[in-house]
Amino acid sequence: MPDEDMIRLYSQRILALAADIPLSGRLAHPQVSAKRRSPLCGSTVTVDLMLGDDGRIADFRQDVKACALGQASAAVLGRHVVGASRSEIEATRNALEAMLKSGGPVPGAPFDDLEVLEPAKDFRNRHASILLAWDATLAAFDEAMAAA
Repeated sequence: MPDEDMIRLYSQRILALAADIPLSGRLAHPQVSAKRRSPLCGSTVTVDLMLGDDGRIADFRQDVKACALGQASAAVLGRHVVGASRSEIEATRNALEAMLKSGGPVPGAPFDDLEVLEPAKDFRNRHASILLAWDATLAAFDEAMAAA
């Protein structure tokens, strides 16, 4: 990959997000946990969550071992995930995938900071890592619902 492409892909904003992932780590006593791994790059994200009585996320932690792009995506998720419903997470995840794979619009607020990842659309091998935290969160939701 030429240096110009690397600079464009790993912008200062992406690196700043990657360096400051909110809600990092693990919950002491999660209601449910889910781990997802990207077979292509080996990135992993483990999500712990607690759902409130309303089915929305009441508490959340994520253990992210991914490239800067996956970390940046997880950082945006971590900023706004508490209080979100499964349908909101799924809609944002699907919008993010469409933005990356088919030139769809940037996901809406409060997750519109994901626009920083638009340059990654040209790097298909990074898409799975970018979606990993979202996929792990949806898997945790599904496990919680199955147990209820």
